[in-house]
Amino acid sequence: MSIKNTQKIEASFKNDVHQGLTSFPKYLYSKYIYDKKGDKLFQDIMNLPEYYLTNCEFDILSLHATEIAELFSNIQTGFDLIELGAGDGKKTKVILSHLTENNFDYVYKPIDISQNAIDSLTNNLAEELPQVTVDGETGTYFEVLERLQKYNARKKVLMVLGSNIGNLLHPQAIDFLTKLKDIMSSEDLLFMGFDQKKHPQTILDAYNDTTGVTAAFNKNLLHRINSELEGDFNVDNFKHWEVYDPESGTAKSFLVATEAMEVSVKAIDLHINFDAWETIHTEISQKYDDKTVQWLADSAGLTIETSFEDEKGYYKDYVFRRK
Repeated sequence: MSIKNTQKIEASFKNDVHQGLTSFPKYLYSKYIYDKKGDKLFQDIMNLPEYYLTNCEFDILSLHATEIAELFSNIQTGFDLIELGAGDGKKTKVILSHLTENNFDYVYKPIDISQNAIDSLTNNLAEELPQVTVDGETGTYFEVLERLQKYNARKKVLMVLGSNIGNLLHPQAIDFLTKLKDIMSSEDLLFMGFDQKKHPQTILDAYNDTTGVTAAFNKNLLHRINSELEGDFNVDNFKHWEVYDPESGTAKSFLVATEAMEVSVKAIDLHINFDAWETIHTEISQKYDDKTVQWLADSAGLTIETSFEDEKGYYKDYVFRRK
């Protein structure tokens, strides 16, 4: 990652932490959970029996790899497979393996905010699938979207797995989808995962495991502030709390202060007070149905080409084109 890009991410982290902790109610963006420790904790979450999302999407990609590959392909020019929020690439490797085994012409371009994730994925692919041409980039989605404007020489497939769009409220999701649409040509595709509405307890359990992995994952935000911004959060004085509203389809994660305290963050010259039981909103995980996804697509200028779902009907990957 370039020095300039590193400085931009560090500046964004400082600005967003300052803004979030001085707002009422307080919040922190979940994208800052991810560093080396956060990446590992999320991998642990994906292996939890309660966290159905990973296995559901893995099943979709495994069952429909041939159909998906044919949708992606361009016989004349090949294509660029650009994945936003690539993480460890566990699910993506299903598609990469199929594309490689069947001699598809493509370049894989993983994008992630975590340099650790990009480095690990690139190294793992070099060992596991050395035939794959990998061109990774580090940055936030919106920063990278600006750089992706230049990818117009041949067909591109934008891929967003893991229901990452679920971290956005509907107005933000429409804005995100619109920005994706704006860099797409008529030939390009957007392949995106949407976690579906289902039994509320199933959803709640996925984000509130009894082993405490999800709690540690959310608390990594405070650890990062302590280590990178000279904060003095007593992390043990915060409790992870999860709620799910089946009417709106919104799961929310909070860190709740169990006692009154004062916290300072020296790197941004910030001193803040917490009341007992005051919250920091850390994450949103939105759930969907077909009507909601259709509305989002229409609002963003996209049309649904097709969709794939797992055998339980818990999860869907939708394929969009520009209208």
